[in-house]
Amino acid sequence: MIMKFAAGLVILLLYVGNVHSAEILMVTMGGTKSHKIPFWELARGLIVRGHNITFLNGFPADFELNGLHEVTPVSFVEYIKNYTNWDLLGARMNGEMPISMWDAIRYAFQSCDVMLDDVETKELLNRNFDLAILDGAFPECALGLVNIYKIPFMYMNTVGFYTGSLSMAGNPTPFSITPNFFSSFTDNMNIIERAMNTGIQIFSNMMHKVVVRLVYHKIQKNLGWNTIHPYDLSKNVSFILQNGHATVSYPRALNPNVAEVACIHCKEAVPLPSDLESFINSSENGFIYVSMGSSVKASNMPEKLRKMLVKTFARLPYNVLWKWEDNQMSHDIPSNVMLSRWLPQQDILGHKKLRAFITHGGLLSMYETVFHGVPVVTMPVFCDHDVNSAKAEVDGYAIKLHLETLTAEQLYKAILKVIHDPTYKTAARTRQRLLRDQRSSPLETAVYWTEYVLRHNGAYHLQSPARNLSWMQYYLLDVALLYFIVLFCSFHIVKRVLRHDVIELLHKKHKKL
Repeated sequence: MIMKFAAGLVILLLYVGNVHSAEILMVTMGGTKSHKIPFWELARGLIVRGHNITFLNGFPADFELNGLHEVTPVSFVEYIKNYTNWDLLGARMNGEMPISMWDAIRYAFQSCDVMLDDVETKELLNRNFDLAILDGAFPECALGLVNIYKIPFMYMNTVGFYTGSLSMAGNPTPFSITPNFFSSFTDNMNIIERAMNTGIQIFSNMMHKVVVRLVYHKIQKNLGWNTIHPYDLSKNVSFILQNGHATVSYPRALNPNVAEVACIHCKEAVPLPSDLESFINSSENGFIYVSMGSSVKASNMPEKLRKMLVKTFARLPYNVLWKWEDNQMSHDIPSNVMLSRWLPQQDILGHKKLRAFITHGGLLSMYETVFHGVPVVTMPVFCDHDVNSAKAEVDGYAIKLHLETLTAEQLYKAILKVIHDPTYKTAARTRQRLLRDQRSSPLETAVYWTEYVLRHNGAYHLQSPARNLSWMQYYLLDVALLYFIVLFCSFHIVKRVLRHDVIELLHKKHKKL
């Protein structure tokens, strides 16, 4: 393993030509900690190349790394902590929207105001940077900082199914084959689904304009009233690192300034701690891993769901490793279940005795399960969980369950099915081979293009002219209107001329008579 790491490090160091040591600003405004993970991995790859990284985000640093300076404004951290103290699982089980529309709207402009108004953020304005790498899932507020620095910027599109940033940069994202990331559609939609998807996309775009207008007001308030509108800034993105891959998300038509880097954070499994290994080995049948990720707190789940899971796990002939955020649940835990506040997920997914993964369907978790070739049972909660799970089910390595109607029997049968039906394991291994069969690793790709942008002062030659077209121009509706006007006028001119000629002819005949 050490030799592999050393070899990978040498390849990374020699992969591209020399670039001067750059000062790079990374920013994510994401409200869940998972948004940090791809940035961390890219930072590690850039630091070994001699670059210095300043990472602005809303979650306290978990570790120290030479060359990485995390800026976590206290007021921003506190805002996210209070904002995300919700019962997502309970809302989904009741058939409600896990996050209300107002909560979705207010996060954008409130978090922006809090972050920009913080002293630590204001201190950053006195720094000089060569490049900014922003979270493409919500870049509008951070674009205000880019406007101050007057530097090239890139996107790390952490939400792989989100296409807003791609579309703004001129990439084709037709509604007919591009499912909205809040939906449960796939790229193969019937006419009704395409109609619904189109309606959702149009409504989402309209709401996005409203939200960005509110964000823009906060940017102007904190950074100056002459700040350029985020939409105008966004069109000038130099490059997009898309957290997707054709084999696990969807094949897309991408412009030259887009590269897919899904699984940039994925790693080979290493041996587990002795207590976990001992628990796993206490069962001859292997084990199951259960985690609802970082955004969905399992410890906040309704008692009804907790009891359902406990009842189901107790019936299984397997041990169960369960990520649980506190130590409160201990009175009725079966002997085959082990709880832990934190578990090394990728090392668990790569363990030879793992039989199945029960998850919420978060994007990073879905990429990890493909990377390690593990069948899954998903229980989507919010955001992109449904669309991720729908794709995994179509690809054959997942069973998607619905929390609104979930029963203990359904869950029990789904777990046994993905374990005992070999088609799920086969499909997972097929996707694993496809994902791993790449010319270069996602990290090498991301580092190469980041330094490419630095070498070529923004690499603006890669930009598509489509980014400057309105939707009417892009879809040639203005041309269609022009053709209609020309044909309409031509028809009436010809009609008038012919009418005049006919009248003249009749007049001449009348004179002869």
